[in-house]
Amino acid sequence: MPIAQINGQGIYYEDSGGADKPAVMFMHGFLFDQSMFDAQVEALQADYRCVRFDARALGQTQWDGKPFSLYDTGADCIGLMDHLGIQRAAMVGMSQGGYALVRMLVKYPERITAAVFISTYNGVDTADVKEVYRSMRDAWASPESRAGVIDVFSNLFLGADEVQRAKWRPMWNQIPPTNVFHGMNNLIDRDDVTPDNMKAVTIPALVMHGDADQGIPMALGEALHRMLGNSKGFVPIPGGTHAASLVNPAATNAPLKAFLDEYAR
Repeated sequence: MPIAQINGQGIYYEDSGGADKPAVMFMHGFLFDQSMFDAQVEALQADYRCVRFDARALGQTQWDGKPFSLYDTGADCIGLMDHLGIQRAAMVGMSQGGYALVRMLVKYPERITAAVFISTYNGVDTADVKEVYRSMRDAWASPESRAGVIDVFSNLFLGADEVQRAKWRPMWNQIPPTNVFHGMNNLIDRDDVTPDNMKAVTIPALVMHGDADQGIPMALGEALHRMLGNSKGFVPIPGGTHAASLVNPAATNAPLKAFLDEYAR
């Protein structure tokens, strides 16, 4: 099992495609793990070195159990690049991974060749939304109430896709309450990255968003596209729920590869 000791964590990762190719780093969304990018890696690995890892508190990463932030996720990504001898890479961030990528653009621009955002935005949640998320976070501690929370996330993230629901729901049910507590706090308590900081980013970017996303409305993805200093386009993913790259990988992979072919080499 590939585990790298980085920043006091045992980071689980997958490295596909070969070290002689341009590197692409993938950062997954909340409750998911690196395997959510299986279809993207399959489509890209002939031409790119595809590296993906499990964020703290999720998947197979050996997390230390302490609170963490999106900046820690970014530092873990950079630490994994150092571990693998990757100086610069394109970044793909979905939802939570996109939140981390926003902060990496500001903190580590010299390490990033291109940036792809999927189902994410720049900003912080309103007080009432944060309160809803705290209620869901706390409900995870009870197996009875957890089932209801998983129903909500299943509908938001996966919609009616029974194949994906059959894969992810049992996995989510096994995530310990402590992991969900700190994982959701990582999102609820995120800081605000100002639009001026985003406008100053010159790294080529692409924003992709499911047109049926009820978790983060597509208008927020469009706003991120307009906010970025060098966005090369906004791509709606037809029928895409929040986990648009999972439920419609074909509509995700073609524009993703076209963008990487132009800007990530």
